[in-house]
Amino acid sequence: MNMVRTALLLAALTALFMGVGFLIGGQQGMVIAFVFAAGMNLFSYWNADKMVLRMHHAQEVDEHTAPEFYRMVRQLAANAQLPMPKVYIIHNPQPNAFATGRNPENAAVAATTGLLEMLEPEEVAGVMAHELAHVKNRDTLIMTITATIAGAISMLANFGFFFGGNRDNNGNPLGFVGVLLAMIVAPLAAMLVQMAISRTREYSADRLGAEICGSPQWLASALGKIAGGAARIPNMTAEANPATAHMFIINPLSGQRMDNLFSTHPATENRIAALMDFAREIGRPAAPMRTERVAEPARQGPWGRSSAPTDSRSNRRGPWG
Repeated sequence: MNMVRTALLLAALTALFMGVGFLIGGQQGMVIAFVFAAGMNLFSYWNADKMVLRMHHAQEVDEHTAPEFYRMVRQLAANAQLPMPKVYIIHNPQPNAFATGRNPENAAVAATTGLLEMLEPEEVAGVMAHELAHVKNRDTLIMTITATIAGAISMLANFGFFFGGNRDNNGNPLGFVGVLLAMIVAPLAAMLVQMAISRTREYSADRLGAEICGSPQWLASALGKIAGGAARIPNMTAEANPATAHMFIINPLSGQRMDNLFSTHPATENRIAALMDFAREIGRPAAPMRTERVAEPARQGPWGRSSAPTDSRSNRRGPWG
């Protein structure tokens, strides 16, 4: 079903791309836009994940460079019965994370340093389980391709004046007015497509992520912290690439976050409430987070080793051990 939805989305975005081309350059512009869109669809299928990771300056890590984090993702992937994805860290103070890749065999998960430093290990596990849920549900292909094509539509409209957007544009009856309409409507249309494909998927990924990590409370607690951090800490890279906002677990962009058509994500409060309902449904009422590690001195972060002693019982708890 997701493959069918991906094909329909690509067709819709291609049609939108052609419409922008027609407004800018008439029939000739529409043909050029179609050729460009077809090439971009093919390129995006194979390379969109790499493009998104490069946009956010993600650095790949392994068991040597980020041992605790990498092992956590490996255990969660095993819980989800998924191949081990590539693991990335983004040096950004805003707590956030996303997943990308055209299929589970070519997936990647990325977390910001802000997320790894601000959240407890259980909360990080809940977040990464949510991202692996997107991989398991095969959401990542459609989310990643939408990010690249929606960004291209906005770029095409913004650069409309360079593609015949002048008053003497021969063969384009809409002329200058058409270019202005394309510049205004196309980015909004692309944004609406992004919103439509992302919001309903977050609830599904939250629920499956809770199953993967074993605790809805972990993810619920993480969502509250991430939303608070994202509201306080700007993500300038995401602001420069807004077409990728729907990929993150929490909207990384500044501005009002409302649970309506004009939001890339459901309201965090609604997601937390759904997770707590799920916890009650499976017979797991709210439980306090494990806090043994909070008081550890000289903690080096979840991708390094701490010199503090650990409780042997705690090492056997959680998805990473």
